[in-house]
Amino acid sequence: MHALITTDELARRLGEPALRIFDCTTFLHPEPGGRMRVETGRAAYVEKGHIPGAALIELQQDLSDPSSKLRFTMPDAAALARMAGAKGIGDDSEVVLYCNGTQWWATRVWWMLRAIGFDRARILDGGFKKWIAEGRLVEHKINTYPPATLTAKPRDGLMVGKDDVLAALDDSGAVVVNCLTEEQHRGTGGAHYGRPGHITGSVSLPAASLFETDGTFKAVSTLRAMFADRGIDGAKRVVNYCGGGIAATGDAFALVALLGHDDVSVYDASLQEWATDPSLPMSIG
Repeated sequence: MHALITTDELARRLGEPALRIFDCTTFLHPEPGGRMRVETGRAAYVEKGHIPGAALIELQQDLSDPSSKLRFTMPDAAALARMAGAKGIGDDSEVVLYCNGTQWWATRVWWMLRAIGFDRARILDGGFKKWIAEGRLVEHKINTYPPATLTAKPRDGLMVGKDDVLAALDDSGAVVVNCLTEEQHRGTGGAHYGRPGHITGSVSLPAASLFETDGTFKAVSTLRAMFADRGIDGAKRVVNYCGGGIAATGDAFALVALLGHDDVSVYDASLQEWATDPSLPMSIG
């Protein structure tokens, strides 16, 4: 199963019994001091509409660890399987994930499901932006799916912590990638998470740069060249980070699902943890 699904294919398959479509939209709004405010995608899901049959995943409420002091923290595998099952994702489901806005909210859910061994999820290439641009049907009613049973089969190393990042920084066979904007990487503007700039020794490859103007992923040859330009090839272990482990999954998805890289991690807590710990190295410029 290819990890991307086109709008044409999805439109043909709407209503299939095993299909589970989820709008994964969340919005981040800048606040004074460089911080970000989280807004659920529920209002947009109802008011702007969604793909017919799609249910809503509100990442913080539905699939994150409620005991964590940080946003969007990955729950343990068993807990995530229960949460996803409550949304209607079962072992035999075929899942399609998309966003109304930046695609990495969908890739975040894809990456989390992959981390617990579920490989039947796909990303709608172009997301809701492309769906709307093509004049396809939308609906405004709230949809839900019956609860299902999802069996957790955890994969080690897909979500990592700060110790793994520190180890990667000291490893010539690894590269740490900042998936935020170039401006945020340099520390010259945009939101920050306690300290501006980037993890010392990391390279910049913004998740936003991976997409065409219509919201689809760039061609595989283009993506491969972009990563190679940052010193990233199939021989390197890659650890991706951002502000809260969301945009980082855009780069991770591209590497694993589109380029076939098999040694890729996401720093789950990312800069919301790293930037608030003065003992951890950060740089500007």
